[in-house]
Amino acid sequence: MKELHYFLDSIAVQGLSENTVMSYKRDLEKFSQFLEEQKVTRLQDVDHTTMVLFLQKLKKDEYAVSSTSRMISCLKKFFQFLVQERMIERDPTQQIHPPKPKKQLPKALSIDEVNRLLEVPDTTTVLGLRDKAMLELLYATGMRVSELISIELSDLHLELGFLQTIGKGNKQRIIPIGQEATNWIQNYLEYARPALEDEKKLSNVLFLNHRGGPFTRQGFWKNLKKIVQTAMITKEVSPHTLRHSFATHILEAGADLRIVQELLGHSDISTTQIYTHITNERMKEIYKQAHPRS
Repeated sequence: MKELHYFLDSIAVQGLSENTVMSYKRDLEKFSQFLEEQKVTRLQDVDHTTMVLFLQKLKKDEYAVSSTSRMISCLKKFFQFLVQERMIERDPTQQIHPPKPKKQLPKALSIDEVNRLLEVPDTTTVLGLRDKAMLELLYATGMRVSELISIELSDLHLELGFLQTIGKGNKQRIIPIGQEATNWIQNYLEYARPALEDEKKLSNVLFLNHRGGPFTRQGFWKNLKKIVQTAMITKEVSPHTLRHSFATHILEAGADLRIVQELLGHSDISTTQIYTHITNERMKEIYKQAHPRS
């Protein structure tokens, strides 16, 4: 479908991340497959009824609310693009609205659980020292994993106590680094990274895999699962959990919400505000445990 390729080329030059572009591609391919099943061969023949049938199929396939919302958002952008480019006359998604997802609180680890996690890597080994530095930096900054694995050596300003990163929407931000994380990064740079470097690849990224190339999100996730098991943490932990824990812990310690928004790279403060619900829940829990008449 040539229109699909035109659209993907268009959003690729808008500064969206590769992961976002690939997500659009997967969603549009699923929609294209549905159109084939319905024997709809031209996009101008897609109407409101077609869209309703597609949403019914997603529901039948037990698509999550969040996945359905993402799919609708993708299709809306796609058809708006086609109308703007005059490839079709009308937008069949105009009367289609995404379902409202239930607001789920992000899962955060306790400070004790974070400490147990950070103690797992064997820092007497090259890979253990690398893993230790990655985890310490992730918890110290609240970065996304995609940002962590994209850090280049030139992004580090350890002597000044900060690093710079490119986050969602291709936005650059400055993030302070604590002394503990700084020390482990310096140890990694001095003792572990030279041992991981491959002269043939010469990568500028900070964290290297065992083959001397850049880390992947999947590679980090695989490592993290092993570390979580070793730490005997029974909670469900994802690559985003340390980010959630970072936000929760500094808010509990009294950090200003606007500062946390900047640190996390949220464009909308309402996204950051969800963490205040976690700290409120924690406050209620402590109250119930401590007050004699609770």
